Amino acid sequence: MPGISYQVADRTAHAYLAVPSAGSAPGPWHGVVVIHEAFGLSDDIRRKADLFAEHGYLALAPDLFDGRPWLRCVLGAVRQVHARSGPAFGILEAARRYLATRDDCTGRTGVIGFCLGGGFALLCAPTGGYAVASVNYGEVPEDAESVLRGACPIVASYGGRDPMGTKHPERLQRALTVLEIPHDVQVYPGVGHRFLTEPSGAGAVLARFARMNYVESDAADAWRRIFAFFGEHLGG
Repeated sequence: MPGISYQVADRTAHAYLAVPSAGSAPGPWHGVVVIHEAFGLSDDIRRKADLFAEHGYLALAPDLFDGRPWLRCVLGAVRQVHARSGPAFGILEAARRYLATRDDCTGRTGVIGFCLGGGFALLCAPTGGYAVASVNYGEVPEDAESVLRGACPIVASYGGRDPMGTKHPERLQRALTVLEIPHDVQVYPGVGHRFLTEPSGAGAVLARFARMNYVESDAADAWRRIFAFFGEHLGG
């Protein structure tokens, strides 16, 4: 489906919308906000939105970079994650509201993010707008117990050979256990960062250089867990 636009305060944001096919169960459907990684709204992220649509969800992937070159935008986006505030959070909340208020949406929404988007998805989890969140190799703040108080259920996937190490999933597991938030946090020992991403363009070059390879078997298992968790906490 072609890109769509929606309002964020006094500006227009752009996104990719994936709608379940005519052969799916009839709507309205639950919604999912799909947050891209540092390389922006890529074909891989569009395919991930399409995958959610194949599973019966209305999926919206907003463009946090507004079509600008990723190198100009990524540092600013990282700063916003660390500051836990900034324009990207407005774009994401407006995306959630856009989905929730569509006639073909039930009003219930989940969120999923990858790498940079995983960090954003984690910070969206305690906002009260989502029924479930999926965090994939995203940063976890050191004060996670404080940040995630009141968060929705979270499913998370990390690579044991990620250059970030395993402190992030360990910190997330510990915080969610203490807070008694339903969760499924798993580290796949044989893979690195971005193992769920089928790279292309600049992402493919970096993936080869940094050994951040797509691993089909572990990716398949992570998707199995994600859809099972979303089915349980958001509905299918």
